[in-house]
Amino acid sequence: MRKWLRFNKYKSAKQQASIQQAAPESGNQEAAIGPLLADNLAELRSRFLHAPDLVIRSFLHAQSGRTAALAYLEGMTDKNAVNNNVLRPLMFPTDGGDQAPDLETQPNVQVNVGSVREIYQWNHLEHALLHGRSVLMLDGMAAAQMYDTQGWPQRGLEDPQLEASLKGAHQGFIETLGQNIAMIRRYIPNRELVIKEMMVGKRAPVKCSIVYLRDIANPELVGEMENRLQQVNVDCILNTGELAEYIEDNPYSPFPQFILTERPDGAASQILQGRICVVLDRSPSVLIGPASIVSFFQNIDDYSTRWPVASFIRLLRCAGFFIAAFLPAIYIALISFNHEVIPLYLILSIGEYRGRVPFSPLVEAMIMEITLEMLREAGVRLPTPIGQTVGIVGGIVIGQAAVQAGLVSNVMVVVVASTAIASFILPNYDLASAIRLVRFPIMLLSSMFGIVGIVVGAMALLGHIISLESLGTPYGSPFAPIRYADWKDTIMRLPLWKMQTRPKGVLPLDEQRMATKPPEGGSS
Repeated sequence: MRKWLRFNKYKSAKQQASIQQAAPESGNQEAAIGPLLADNLAELRSRFLHAPDLVIRSFLHAQSGRTAALAYLEGMTDKNAVNNNVLRPLMFPTDGGDQAPDLETQPNVQVNVGSVREIYQWNHLEHALLHGRSVLMLDGMAAAQMYDTQGWPQRGLEDPQLEASLKGAHQGFIETLGQNIAMIRRYIPNRELVIKEMMVGKRAPVKCSIVYLRDIANPELVGEMENRLQQVNVDCILNTGELAEYIEDNPYSPFPQFILTERPDGAASQILQGRICVVLDRSPSVLIGPASIVSFFQNIDDYSTRWPVASFIRLLRCAGFFIAAFLPAIYIALISFNHEVIPLYLILSIGEYRGRVPFSPLVEAMIMEITLEMLREAGVRLPTPIGQTVGIVGGIVIGQAAVQAGLVSNVMVVVVASTAIASFILPNYDLASAIRLVRFPIMLLSSMFGIVGIVVGAMALLGHIISLESLGTPYGSPFAPIRYADWKDTIMRLPLWKMQTRPKGVLPLDEQRMATKPPEGGSS
């Protein structure tokens, strides 16, 4: 937390003072909506001079007999809601003998939309139009009425692409804030679920919601998250990846310090543990914190399978982590410095193929690793059928051709392929990307110092992970600091009925999960 505060003191006191002075001045200079409809429409057209999608529908208000105008941005609103729920009740008198209510005294009775609010400032009117709402202005009324008629294009619920699940829910977040909040609430139908809304960004502000359980989440962590979001001073935030980079504790670390997920069930599980979720509008993923290194090895399927199977898979992920980080470096160290630890028949086989390679082990490994990374990126950027073909065919063809041409040895191809497979085991894409980057400096150390360089690199990596913080909490928890109670859901997953407490690393108010051991003779 202290590191993050030091990092964000890049602005001088003069800059901070100018920002603070600009805010009240802009609020004072903002004009209010006038009572004359003609002047208001002229002002509206001047503000949206280069917006051809602005629609202004002038009509005669049936109840008051005065001229009115409804403004909205085409494509951002639901036309059926505008025509049937707003325009029709306002343009045509209501049936029955009772006199219809007046628009100024009872505005909510006139239209059939969920939310109706009065606005008095032009900046509020601009904000409403730009976010898909329709605005009604009446002649002689020094205010406007805002209707929730949003209807921009949006996609349906789909299975998350980066977080496929075998037994979990097959639906992911989309780019609409309201839909994402609704999916989280479906998993946590509890009145203690708190949703705090705020705006992030200056030129194009985007709405975000802080979601947490009031009786579980630590209020100090909630306040710290709000403070960091309020200090984000940029034009616009387009996705949660950008937001995470602005509010993380250690901006120079390759390791992710917040969990980014597209799964509503995964987000609900983290909230129930006492973590805080930030849902950003226009983004198909949510941000969750505080995080620890262990949380990136966990997957929603771990809790849907038998605990021995889940524990075995966790061990595979840990092994994949170390293989992806150190296997190329171990190959370089053994070939360059520590030949004596290789069995005799194996070193003769390696020497037979290494004798035709004109490069050092480091250059050989670099050639294959960079080629692999290029193939991986090409497979991601291309369309799915073509990308899979490029990844498979390209890897086979290039690897075989490189061995036959004598550029690399066949053992190096096996090492690089094993490294790639190990990195694919990791369930979190951000952690796998960090390991891809860490692998190269460890390879350099092994080429200079052999096994000693690998040990030094491993110690530096371990020290770096221990020194990290996420939202002011230890990143290495529950191993640094040691919290034995949390070890039940780390490298191995014990039965669910044994995990009776929440992770202490997130500092929950209520540590008890209310889980109980099954009765005697019951299933474990």
